[in-house]
Amino acid sequence: MAHQDHDDHATHYEEGSLSLTGAVSMGTGVMIGAGIFALTGQVAELAGELFPLAFLAAAVVAGFSAYSYVKMSNAYPSAGGIAMFLKKAYGKTTMTGACALLMYFSMVINESLVARTFSTYVLQPFDASGNPWLVPGLAVALLAFAFLVNILSNQFIQTFSFVMAFVKIGGLVVLAIGGLWASGFTFESVSLVSEEKGEGPWTGFLGAVALGILAFKGFTTITNSGGEIENPHRNVGRAIVISIGLCLVLYLMVTLAVGGNLSIDEIIEAKDYALAEAARPAFGTYGLWVTVGFAIVATVSGVIASVFAVSRMLAMLTEMKLVPHRHFGMPGSIQKHTLVYTIVLAMLLAVFFDLGRIASLGAIFYLVMDIAIHWGVLRHLREEVEAKTAILITAIVLDLLILGAFVWVKMQSDLLVIWASVIGLAVVFVGERFFLRSLRDSSSPKTS
Repeated sequence: MAHQDHDDHATHYEEGSLSLTGAVSMGTGVMIGAGIFALTGQVAELAGELFPLAFLAAAVVAGFSAYSYVKMSNAYPSAGGIAMFLKKAYGKTTMTGACALLMYFSMVINESLVARTFSTYVLQPFDASGNPWLVPGLAVALLAFAFLVNILSNQFIQTFSFVMAFVKIGGLVVLAIGGLWASGFTFESVSLVSEEKGEGPWTGFLGAVALGILAFKGFTTITNSGGEIENPHRNVGRAIVISIGLCLVLYLMVTLAVGGNLSIDEIIEAKDYALAEAARPAFGTYGLWVTVGFAIVATVSGVIASVFAVSRMLAMLTEMKLVPHRHFGMPGSIQKHTLVYTIVLAMLLAVFFDLGRIASLGAIFYLVMDIAIHWGVLRHLREEVEAKTAILITAIVLDLLILGAFVWVKMQSDLLVIWASVIGLAVVFVGERFFLRSLRDSSSPKTS
């Protein structure tokens, strides 16, 4: 019964319905929503005064990562994006299904991360310390709003994402320039000398890069909408490169402004709302309200753009019979059902996990999946997609180095994240193996 409405679902993919500009605004929408508002304080806590360089290093790693995705997107543009790439590399196997699910979960984790960031910024002008339920409550409300918007057409989401991306990029440029002006516009105002922390400066820095990668991984949103982008063989790759470049320039401006106005201790103290604190020297009391306003725009549009892509990815996994599907009595297409599952899961994460742990889980799941993508291209598709061996190996080595450092840091400071990651990985891989085996058993002819 799970796959009866494939044809109904297929009509919901609108070929050529996303322009290059729309794809870039969707990619930057996801990146900026999570990246700069949610992660500045988290990255600074691990990297110390080197935190602007951690974002730069994360962009370099994301650039190497994007190479495989661009090559695959040019060869096989698809609404399934990463799921289709994995299937091309590994076939219909446990590896394909499990790694595609890791990508799915890392994107849902990203949505809950951004939803909680929305809450922390909205509550900044008010004293909400006596109501701890307000942060998860507002996060759930934002996710419910994202669900309603995503029931509407692609054209509406594209227009909304474009307008919101324009507003928040302009807003962040104003905040960054104001912050740099207040700090004297000199690089001397930003100390880039690492302070020795408990876990060692380089381990902490590499751990910070792992979180920084979450600020750029929104480019995968573009690959997941490949089947809906105009002239995908040309535009998917271009949209990815433009999105990463735009975000890097913006992140460096903002982090230098934050580092120029706040000490590391101040950034860490205001970890979840560091940008709001950094705006005070330049804009006074109004800086807080202005930053909160732009944070709301950034996080709302980020969640909407992410939900748009990730629900389609899960629908494609269902169509590929890589994950089980149940209607639970719901009407409509599979994509509408996957939209419901995605929102409910993001709501649960937003309620039960804080910002730091959500970000850590997302980083670990994403890096494991990313390594699998590069390895699959290197082993099975290198010649077919005309990819260079040296770049693929570099991408794998960088991912392994950063993942190892991040796991080491978390083993020292937050074992719960490590256990949650290990259990999550085990459930995904073992569950996928049993599902595919049961599918094969049910489809094989019975012998008497």
